[in-house]
Amino acid sequence: MIAEIISVGTELLLGKVVNTDTTIVAQALSGIGVDLLYAATVGDNPARLKKAVEDALERSDLLITTGGLGPTGDDLTKETVAAAAGRKLVFHQESYDRLVAQFPGREMSKNMEKQVWLPEGCDVLLNDNGTAPGCVFTTDKGKMVMMFPGPPSELVPMLNNYAIPYLLKGDEAIIVSHNIHIYGKGEAPVAMQIADLMESANPTVAPYAKEGECFVRVTAKASSEEEADEMCRPIIEEIKNRVGDFVYSVDVESLEELVVKELMEQGKTLATAESCTGGYLAKRITDISGSSSVFETGCVTYANATKEKLLGVKHETLEKYGAVSEQTAREMAEGIVKLSGADIGIGITGIAGPGGGSEEKPVGLIYLALSDGENTWVTARRPFGRRKNREWHRFVAASHALDMVRRYLEGLPVIGEDSL
Repeated sequence: MIAEIISVGTELLLGKVVNTDTTIVAQALSGIGVDLLYAATVGDNPARLKKAVEDALERSDLLITTGGLGPTGDDLTKETVAAAAGRKLVFHQESYDRLVAQFPGREMSKNMEKQVWLPEGCDVLLNDNGTAPGCVFTTDKGKMVMMFPGPPSELVPMLNNYAIPYLLKGDEAIIVSHNIHIYGKGEAPVAMQIADLMESANPTVAPYAKEGECFVRVTAKASSEEEADEMCRPIIEEIKNRVGDFVYSVDVESLEELVVKELMEQGKTLATAESCTGGYLAKRITDISGSSSVFETGCVTYANATKEKLLGVKHETLEKYGAVSEQTAREMAEGIVKLSGADIGIGITGIAGPGGGSEEKPVGLIYLALSDGENTWVTARRPFGRRKNREWHRFVAASHALDMVRRYLEGLPVIGEDSL
């Protein structure tokens, strides 16, 4: 099945709202083996939307639209899509009753009622988090059309609870996917290492880039979940063998989730001393449920005086080597261990930019240290390739620190080969 997504809304084209709908739907379709070949964004213009819909129905088996199902005058997706597909809109009593039940004692206005006029003969996708129902119907030419509301808080549950089961209805095949998460190697070098595996049709193997890391998705289709899982397993093991200890997990979605899990299993605690990352590392750790049992404390020591007072960084070290240095990162990590009593301490100091860099210490130079109270390891992230923004440097520095903790907990070299 070839699918296409049309996201509707002038606010998306103006950049006032980030279009996450396409990503959400694309990931869901990929997970059930539906090929997404086209995606477009169209403003609230009936003529342009009608043309986009007609083109989509010519070349794709499944058209999914997001947005434009609400009560306002510019919400014209249903009307336009139905007209392009040769369907008239009819009043849907059950949807109206559900809408009325959400506003007891309130007279329903005409613009609110507009939401329950749906394409004739469609199946309704319930909206458990909003007022506008979604719908699905098949055109006279056998093309399937699905329409969803735009807000992700409404789209995601409708997609997962109703639309995906609808698409899988009557399909005896089961699709299983596993994600192999990798830190320290980019998508391109990983793709080169697994190029022959990517030629497989079942299971399929595909690498994807993430912010500062990448993952490889292995997907198999079989008559049962167990069989599909069994088909994935040798491919997963082969990828792990080829990529080596850059693989940090299979199906654990983030480094922070993995690190908190490992700390809990080993009964160890962590503390952080951050400068240029401004608490980003501590934030990512404490985003994970249960982190209170393994995270001792986090200090943001931006000023040199605070590095000295709280962490015990020597004044002489700061004078001789500067705040952005291997020596300072080392003393920050060792100092936070002493201050907190944690088993593991992380120190981060660097230049996130966009200003503050020099020829000797450019923007993007970040030193990271890990100490366990007896031994300390220090590494440096240096700028490479195109210039990155401040947010990127801070996020990836936190990721690098988490990977150092992961390596330490797994008994691997704390300082891995730098292949980023």
